[in-house]
Amino acid sequence: MCYGDDARPPLPPVSGGSGSVASSGDMILEGADGNRFMAYAARASEPHGIGMVILPDVRGLHTFYKELADRCAEIGIDAVAYDYFGRTAGMGERDEGFEYRPHVEQTTPAGVDSDCAAAIEYLRTPDGGAVQQVFTVGFCFGGAASWRQSASQPGLAGAIGFYGVPERIRSSVPQMQAPLLLLVAGADFTPVEEFQRFDTELTEA
Repeated sequence: MCYGDDARPPLPPVSGGSGSVASSGDMILEGADGNRFMAYAARASEPHGIGMVILPDVRGLHTFYKELADRCAEIGIDAVAYDYFGRTAGMGERDEGFEYRPHVEQTTPAGVDSDCAAAIEYLRTPDGGAVQQVFTVGFCFGGAASWRQSASQPGLAGAIGFYGVPERIRSSVPQMQAPLLLLVAGADFTPVEEFQRFDTELTEA
């Protein structure tokens, strides 16, 4: 996982000011395949017409990612964070006691993408903010999944990933359309050279 159980996302810079969250809370979304899954939405009080779908790390819809949705809303970005495990774990808390590994192993790219599409569609509705541009951002397990949305989601404005594993999404590179932002770390378990190779492959594609 990217963050410890007690970690919290940083507040927006004081110099830029901080807006407020118009509304936020837990919700249930449904994918095109009928899967019902947990999500958390935060609406900006002063929206900029931009939406963010947050793809969490292996823990699913952990408190960190709910608060990250709130941080997005505070700077004018309507946001939805969603859970990967509706098909296998149902609804419930994704806290430090959640045994996530068996459920991670049962996820599929198609399932993750279907659920992401439902979150994107929600942001494009009036209830979600009727946003003009939607981005995805993912962390660790969600990092590569976020990059893959460049190939999976028509009309996506961009796909951002922290510490994803390139090998998991190489087959999707030829279909990618939306711009990618790769945020990587020198001390990650994936060697920097692997990301440099991936960058070259993306440029060539």
